[in-house]
Amino acid sequence: MSRANEQAALRLERLAATPLTPVGAITGRGAWWGAVRAIFSHREMLNLLVRRDLKARYKDSTLGFFWSLIRPLIQLAVYFVVMGQFLQAARSIPDFAVYIFAGLCAIGLFTEIVVGGTGSVLANAGLVKKVYLPREVFPLASVGSALFNFGIQLLVLIAATLLVAKPPFHPQLAYAIPAVALIVVYGTAFGLLFSAVNVYLRDVQYLVEVITMLLFWASPIVYSWQMAKTLIPSQAVLDIYTNNPLTLAVLGFQRAFWVAGDSAEWPSDLLLRMGIAFAIGAVLLLICHRLFIRLQGNFAQEL
Repeated sequence: MSRANEQAALRLERLAATPLTPVGAITGRGAWWGAVRAIFSHREMLNLLVRRDLKARYKDSTLGFFWSLIRPLIQLAVYFVVMGQFLQAARSIPDFAVYIFAGLCAIGLFTEIVVGGTGSVLANAGLVKKVYLPREVFPLASVGSALFNFGIQLLVLIAATLLVAKPPFHPQLAYAIPAVALIVVYGTAFGLLFSAVNVYLRDVQYLVEVITMLLFWASPIVYSWQMAKTLIPSQAVLDIYTNNPLTLAVLGFQRAFWVAGDSAEWPSDLLLRMGIAFAIGAVLLLICHRLFIRLQGNFAQEL
């Protein structure tokens, strides 16, 4: 046997003795924990994806990240003029601009997480087909970029409270923490689920955009919760409406930053409701992640 054949035989022996590492969908009892460890080991890649999304969004633009403010500011102007002035909603809601912008910040964060997460795997089809990495990093990168834009909008909201001489220096500011937590946990759960389903059913991303638009009007953003309480005759229906996690998040955000609403009527046990909703959301996130793990095995073939 020639030397080249001997070296080839040795390489084959070493290759046969090397244990195989599963790539793609993780199965078995430890699938979830293995997926979490894989995400943690690729945290630098997640950070790079977040930066790439932010840079690509504002690449070659003169105003840069200022564009992340233009849409909510235009929405604020439209709703303030149409709803607040023409329809006289501002008469019953003091500091209407702060009130509505607080709701817009909350709903904007949720919408950006869910809509961005839904299309994230398709948008990164090239990476999915060529390189193995945990597929969860794509919707999670959408969460990171959404939180960055949310931080910019939050600064504008704080500036607005200073402009009306009512900064949120009150104990109710603590409501902002569970409110953001609710948005992130539910947004991440739905972002993971819809991003996986969207690979197989491409119409999902358009359906999600319609649903998030409906959720905007189903939340007390351009109208007050007190108005909804007056118009909803059934206490059971009112409880269902109020206990909607997105409604609770919007109410918590308004409770935190809308100082003029300290004397307004709020749902009873708001913090308790938010805590229960967060616990349910954590379970939902676990379930959605498990479904994502089961569906991700054929991503490369579908793309």
